[in-house]
Amino acid sequence: MAAEARLRYPAYLNLSAAEFSQRVQALYALAAPCRLCPRRCGVHRDRGEKGFCRTGLRPWISSFGPHFGEERELVGRFGSGTIFFSGCNLGCVFCQNFTISQLGEGEEISVEALAKVMLRLQDMGCHNVNLVTPTHQAPMIIEALGLAREEGLGIPLVWNCGGYESLEVLRLLDGIVDIYMPDFKYGDDRVAAKFSAAPDYFERACEALREMHRQVGDLVVKNGVAVRGLLVRHLVLPRGLAGTAKVLQFIRDEISQETYVNLMAQYYPTHRAWEFPELSRRITSAEYKEALAMAQSLGLRRAGPH
Repeated sequence: MAAEARLRYPAYLNLSAAEFSQRVQALYALAAPCRLCPRRCGVHRDRGEKGFCRTGLRPWISSFGPHFGEERELVGRFGSGTIFFSGCNLGCVFCQNFTISQLGEGEEISVEALAKVMLRLQDMGCHNVNLVTPTHQAPMIIEALGLAREEGLGIPLVWNCGGYESLEVLRLLDGIVDIYMPDFKYGDDRVAAKFSAAPDYFERACEALREMHRQVGDLVVKNGVAVRGLLVRHLVLPRGLAGTAKVLQFIRDEISQETYVNLMAQYYPTHRAWEFPELSRRITSAEYKEALAMAQSLGLRRAGPH
């Protein structure tokens, strides 16, 4: 208890400069050959090579600013300080941000400029720094975070990812990330392979959620704003394609019955979804009610629309 009382929040304030530097170096080492995500494509970013995510060794961002469309526990009164990173380690055919994730929209900036973005979000009153699709840019992000904390950054860090994560990277984020917010997209790898080019998605997502929860536990909310913990998003797809029952069962059995799960109903056909008849419509109210009933029957008290 005494040691816990001495910890400062956000978590990244507790690491020494030397430890922070070691984490950054270890993350950059995973970029050449690249093993930053489960694809382990092996490209040498230090030689200008680019893999599935089409990302080099400079931060590549599309936009940033206070966001009021996130979960209410992230938004609070002054908004969640989102930074939208370009590129992605998934290839979702229905991605609502496909111009950013797959079509190359965005601008490369310096690590120093990214640090200034984080500080600016804090100056704007945002309750957190919300890193949207950060996985493939982890080394540059954490290097920038180190610079920003030296200049006074002191709000929680949100790792807002697709759930397709490397355990090696997640372990290097232990003690740095305050709030993990992964998607848990699929309960069936065949569906994940077809629609997101990730044939091992379910196993990798399960591993990732276990590690995230080990690090930060269930979501902790103070004065209406999240400060630490795991927040899971699950987008309900038409015709049960997301495997909602399997996803929720795993969360209940292997993570925690107190897991905060945002069951999302906002699916709509976009990008290449029209190429797949099974994805070519929005979900029905009956499909969403079925997902809510599943969560209730499993005793997931913090699952629902958020």
